[in-house]
Amino acid sequence: MNDFVRLPYKIYAGNSCYVPDLELDVRGTFNPSRNPGLEFSSIAAFVAYDESHQPVGRIAGIVNRKANATWKVKTVRFAFIEMIDDIEVTRLLLDAVAQWGRQQGMTEIQGPMGISDFDKEGMLVDDFDIEGSAIAIYNPAYYPRHLEALGYAKAVDWVSVRVKVPPTLPARFAKAASMVTRLYGLRVRKLTGREIIKGGYGHKIFHLLNEAYKPLYGFSEFSEEQIDYFVKKFMPLVDYKRMMPVVTDKKGDLVGVAITMCSLSHALKKAGGRLLPLGWFHLLRALKGRHSDMADLLLVAVRPDYQGLGVNALFFADLVKVYNQMGIKVAQTGPQLETNVKELSQWKLFDPQYVCRRRCYCKKI
Repeated sequence: MNDFVRLPYKIYAGNSCYVPDLELDVRGTFNPSRNPGLEFSSIAAFVAYDESHQPVGRIAGIVNRKANATWKVKTVRFAFIEMIDDIEVTRLLLDAVAQWGRQQGMTEIQGPMGISDFDKEGMLVDDFDIEGSAIAIYNPAYYPRHLEALGYAKAVDWVSVRVKVPPTLPARFAKAASMVTRLYGLRVRKLTGREIIKGGYGHKIFHLLNEAYKPLYGFSEFSEEQIDYFVKKFMPLVDYKRMMPVVTDKKGDLVGVAITMCSLSHALKKAGGRLLPLGWFHLLRALKGRHSDMADLLLVAVRPDYQGLGVNALFFADLVKVYNQMGIKVAQTGPQLETNVKELSQWKLFDPQYVCRRRCYCKKI
């Protein structure tokens, strides 16, 4: 496991665009006591070695039984794939996962994908010169070339949207925000820590995600155990007093949520994947908005019965003002499905750049 965790330092030595994962999180993925997704998933880690016994590649295989039942497929996923520029190493890694999957009755391999939508997914296929993100995969240009040469085909693509934060909200969004407030009695508010933990809003947010993300490619519903874990792990990291607006209806029921944070890319690079001795310090400063003029838009979710009614305009109305107060100049989404036209089209008034295309590959086994 040490070789598995530390191999990226060899692969990305001298690459200023790479943003490392926290080693603690990588190890935790394989630990049932730290990853509740393993209650309905199987996972295996593989490392490739050269003749001198040096690690030259790694990969994880995942069988998500819940997702397979939901989508009526027999798919083994691959994740955490890293390798030197040698296609035979790539072949060995993928074949190892394919063989492991066949032993469990799987008929197709796909990836990179994790257990849940909170795991990184999609192999970068362009914009290799753009700095990576804490919430998305970065890889060298030869990775997709290897997969395509080995007969892997595109299943779906995601793109990220990068926008400059305007000094004021565009008039069209201001009008839409006013209209949905007036017509539906919706309002934007910020939650307190007590409301999130003891008031149940943390769980309500994830139940909303289950509703909103149900149709998205490969999604499997968060279990109550996963929700408990995510609320405890992620909510304390979010600046919910400023950067996590929620929308509620007249009865106070949750209609939508936008979870954003200051970019952690610079802090994670300084931490070098480790919290000790000083990694925690760099991450804490980043979470407080120090030394970053970029925001990561982690996710935006709206209850299905309110989708398409202009709820997102309320998020923009709040966040544009907050970002200007914080000195944030640029905001970038996580990977968005290219087929999610409604989600992508809402950014048009912000003069968006569509960057960092990432691809899920698949192949029959």
